[in-house]
Amino acid sequence: MLKAAIAVFSTEGVVGATTRAIARAAGVNEVTLFRHFQSKEQLLGAVAEHIAERRAQTLADSTEWTQDLHRDLLRYAQIYDAMLEDYEALIRMFIGEAQRHPDESFQVLQQYFLPVREQLIVYLRQCIAQALIREDLDLPLAVDQFTGMLLAGMLRRHVIPVEREYSRDRYVESCVDLFIRSITPTAHFPQQTAPGPSV
Repeated sequence: MLKAAIAVFSTEGVVGATTRAIARAAGVNEVTLFRHFQSKEQLLGAVAEHIAERRAQTLADSTEWTQDLHRDLLRYAQIYDAMLEDYEALIRMFIGEAQRHPDESFQVLQQYFLPVREQLIVYLRQCIAQALIREDLDLPLAVDQFTGMLLAGMLRRHVIPVEREYSRDRYVESCVDLFIRSITPTAHFPQQTAPGPSV
């Protein structure tokens, strides 16, 4: 039923999607649907929770966090980018309806992104304790900027399908490189020598 709900919400939006259409797409009758979910809003919340749990579980294995900053953040970015790609129609629908239905959109997007956001904040907090990144870092802000770059990349691929000079993988890798440079103590990078005067 959740797969059918994702498909219907993605194409019809929050208001346009009906429990009848979702039940039809799932191959069940509305009575069966209401036995599991008391309302369309509850079903919408279940969709977001289902998606978030799948990605959170992928990132939850502590043995996969190696404390190698580049490796860990690249893995996170690749998983996050895959999540965005898998559900791009649903995400674009919520972004598009955010002004008309702010409460529903905010609730769903919050359920959708918060679990994986919190995992990265916890990881970066551990990196601060190990002096791998700057201790003055505003973690929620930094994480939102990082994931915002990934979201922008996904939207650009689908909204403006223009041939670009770089691949999707290269874009993700570049986001990671840029993010690491912004959160790592400057001592970790060679000082740039200013060019001398022209002769």
